[in-house]
Amino acid sequence: MKQRSPWQRTHTCGELNREHVGTEVVLNGWIENHRDHGQLVFVDLRDRHGVTQIVGHTETDGIGEGVFERLRKLGAEDCVSVTGRVRARDADKINKNRATGEIELLVTGLVVLGEAATPPFEILDEAEANEELRMRYRYLDLRRRPLQEALVKRARFVTAIRNYLQDQRFVDIETPILTKSSPEGARDYLVPSRVHPGKFYALPQSPQIWKQLCMVAGLDRYYQIARCFRDEDLRADRQPEFTQIDLEMSFVEEHDVLDLVEGMVVHGMREGFGVELPQPFPRFDFEQAMALYGSDKPDLRFGMELIDLSEHAKTSAFKVFQGAVETGGMVKGIAVEGAADKYSRKNIDALTAFSQGYGAKGLAWAKVTANGVEGSIARFYEGAAGQELIARMGAKPGDLLLFVADQAKVVHKALGEVRLKVAAELGLRDPKKFRCCWVLNFPMFEWNEDRQRWQYAHNPFSAPVDWDNTDFEKDPEYHRSRAYDFVMNGWELGSGSIRIHKPELQKKVFQFLGISEEEQQRNFGYMLEAYKYGGPPHGGIALGLDRMCALALGRDGIRDVIAFPKTAMAVDLMAQAPNLVSAEQMAELQIVSTAKKPDA
Repeated sequence: MKQRSPWQRTHTCGELNREHVGTEVVLNGWIENHRDHGQLVFVDLRDRHGVTQIVGHTETDGIGEGVFERLRKLGAEDCVSVTGRVRARDADKINKNRATGEIELLVTGLVVLGEAATPPFEILDEAEANEELRMRYRYLDLRRRPLQEALVKRARFVTAIRNYLQDQRFVDIETPILTKSSPEGARDYLVPSRVHPGKFYALPQSPQIWKQLCMVAGLDRYYQIARCFRDEDLRADRQPEFTQIDLEMSFVEEHDVLDLVEGMVVHGMREGFGVELPQPFPRFDFEQAMALYGSDKPDLRFGMELIDLSEHAKTSAFKVFQGAVETGGMVKGIAVEGAADKYSRKNIDALTAFSQGYGAKGLAWAKVTANGVEGSIARFYEGAAGQELIARMGAKPGDLLLFVADQAKVVHKALGEVRLKVAAELGLRDPKKFRCCWVLNFPMFEWNEDRQRWQYAHNPFSAPVDWDNTDFEKDPEYHRSRAYDFVMNGWELGSGSIRIHKPELQKKVFQFLGISEEEQQRNFGYMLEAYKYGGPPHGGIALGLDRMCALALGRDGIRDVIAFPKTAMAVDLMAQAPNLVSAEQMAELQIVSTAKKPDA
């Protein structure tokens, strides 16, 4: 029989109830609140499972010598073991906001397991201390219930994903962390090799090549909860190391991957977060998504689709609309239901300035009334013309109409962003509502203005939609890839594709991207070599675990779902990393830093 030391807990601080009344128990935890009333002391004892009220009284039967005095001296965040009897609270003293609110523990014994210095901030569910201080003392910040809840639910989600994929005959395979640097994509984190002076490993940006090699190896169905590292430009909610759900399948087409991932995500969200996702997930072609929502990651929690008025604009009296179409552009609009009275001229001017930040020359508008339209374009849409516009927009009295006229790229970007902004202002982007979709058939290449050359849109391993049309030099902007994105609530959470599995075609893509034969062999030679030995058709996806958890929990950023995150400057304030290393370490690695010292 397992031996238990007298101080070890018999129950957690979240499980005691009326059924335990009269029971002798031991609880372990941290002091959350301490209230001294002279002959009576109340303490809230906390662990990750909940909070139990502890009551100390000088006349309690069986109370140990000196226990009451020690109880009075306890400080915030002291770690203790409390022995006592469970008793029911009086009816008027029940705490309905606490799982243990019907009982309290009458203390008979106390052991201080760890004294706490005065914490640098008060540990409250709703954090009041600034983020920098909390990250400096992250281990204290993690005592807050919202953060603990997030990590527990994240763990349940991951377990559900693992179980689902195991049931689908996937193999959990660990791929290398120390790997080879690649010049394509984001910047690598480099690791110097001591035994190979002057040479470096790279931390993986993703297991992309390795999982494709698993398919060549005949492992058929691979998955991994993979740690990835990217030395990217800094953003407020981007982490240099992150986690993704990575999987790959052989002998599949797009629908096989999408169907499986959809089932996996639905199962994981239900088991991990208690969230039911509406099915099936809509599937949009890239052009369709752009046309309807002005975005390749559409937020489907609300309607407000973009309506094409280009044909109508050809005969419009409004020359701005007519001129945009005549010069090869388009006119599109959105109908904001019931918003006419919610947007003043000042509000609309602010929206106009906002749209101009995305390239629009302006934002035309109209409010629908019982008699027609009023607003910036009203004089061009009097009488029948106004009624026709209202009909084309599917609008009714009380609606607000917003329009952008320009080249297609500008119209989609500007009006798509206006759609999102208006929805946010009207409370339509409910964080407790979830809508998912797939976007397929992305452009294979995109033009990089800075480098003045074509680059891949997703990754250089995505297969073309048309396997027989591989003349990439001819109209490269029209080539489509068998790439797909998983989108939730307007966030791209996953990206994947059916891969190129033929070495000749892969080389052709590399060549079009300006990667020489020498570079191909240096950076991807082992992959091209592998495909010579019977590479199967295959495809897969990688989903951002951190972002998915943050969305599911309604959190503003991914730091709240990562145990020990870094700042926006990629700094670990708690461990003080990155840091300088000794001259001896540098010498052993045979490397020299050219960076100036901080005090130089």
